[in-house]
Amino acid sequence: SRAIKLQDFQFDIKTPKTKKLSCFGKQITTWRKFKRVEKLLKILIIDDEEPILSNLCSFLNYKNFDVTSASDGLEGLKLFEKDPKGFYLIITDIVMPKLSGMSLISIIKKKSPNTPIIAITGWGEYPEALALESQADKVFSKPFGLTELDDAINELISSKKQNVQE
Repeated sequence: SRAIKLQDFQFDIKTPKTKKLSCFGKQITTWRKFKRVEKLLKILIIDDEEPILSNLCSFLNYKNFDVTSASDGLEGLKLFEKDPKGFYLIITDIVMPKLSGMSLISIIKKKSPNTPIIAITGWGEYPEALALESQADKVFSKPFGLTELDDAINELISSKKQNVQE
């Protein structure tokens, strides 16, 4: 906010606060007026298919999450290792170049067992078996509905918050 003096009157002009978001390596600035300051929950999304990654970033930014994205498993692991306690939830594809989602999930669960992970895959007929094998908390087969994903995210976040309070 800045003050402007016009003759003998003083006006305070409130400028809208901006929120910087990152999606698919691009900085996005959104203009919003916030009634109260909240810490946004950080979500890491890893998928080698740009349209899926872009759509998930857009959807989760719209849902008011702080989204970081990676286009392969190795890049996702590097982002996680920079801030292992910073990500509240991770969404990862299973089949990706450089490092598979299965390996990525295994590494993350060893380092941070309480971090919820949602695996998404376009491969295989039995996503439940993949969930057990990979230690993912939830698994979705592509294509999946954003409402279903949103419900799963909310469930995992609520569960994590409850475990932290206990």
